Amino acid sequence: MIKTIAFDLGGVVVTLDQPQAVNRFKEIGLADAEQRLDPYKQTGIFGDLEHGLISAEDFRVELSKLIGHEVTAEQCAYAWQGYVKDVPARNLEALKRLRQEGYRVVLLSNTNPFMMQWAMTPAFDGQGHSLADYFDYCYLSYQLKQMKPSDAIFRQVLMNEKTFPHEILFVDDGPRNVAAASQIGFRTFCPENDADWTEEIYKFLV
Repeated sequence: MIKTIAFDLGGVVVTLDQPQAVNRFKEIGLADAEQRLDPYKQTGIFGDLEHGLISAEDFRVELSKLIGHEVTAEQCAYAWQGYVKDVPARNLEALKRLRQEGYRVVLLSNTNPFMMQWAMTPAFDGQGHSLADYFDYCYLSYQLKQMKPSDAIFRQVLMNEKTFPHEILFVDDGPRNVAAASQIGFRTFCPENDADWTEEIYKFLV
């Protein structure tokens, strides 16, 4: 029986637009942004930031070196937040409904401080609510210093939630992440980016 539902952020709760992010990084001077950015798991300084291995300021300094001129924290945030295409109201309503139905609803996201400086404010949904208002708990890679699809991050969730793997449904648009969670025993659901999962999810909750 599912007791906890763990949602990914990008591609599930919010709609992703990777080309927009690539264009924004190019706009601030990163010519090879296509090679450096990944839809699911970042590498290099981008991965180090999401892994919590470097701070937002360290990232700004290192990105400035890659670009060849100084970039500001605001420019970094502008570029990172290009990943977000939309925050569909149907998804937010579904999160609220699932909590009302008695499920514990948590976030499990590979993310970074620049994304969260938008998401954790009332600007997130345009209605005065932050991302945190929709979840019972937020597991963020840069704070945990672990990233999906490493099994360590899934085990950390299990330990913190004090539950069994088969009692968690993990919803993520990344096939590698879903495969890793399945190996530990999580129930999984892998909708595509921008898919309407709000009714289909109930097939996995029976």
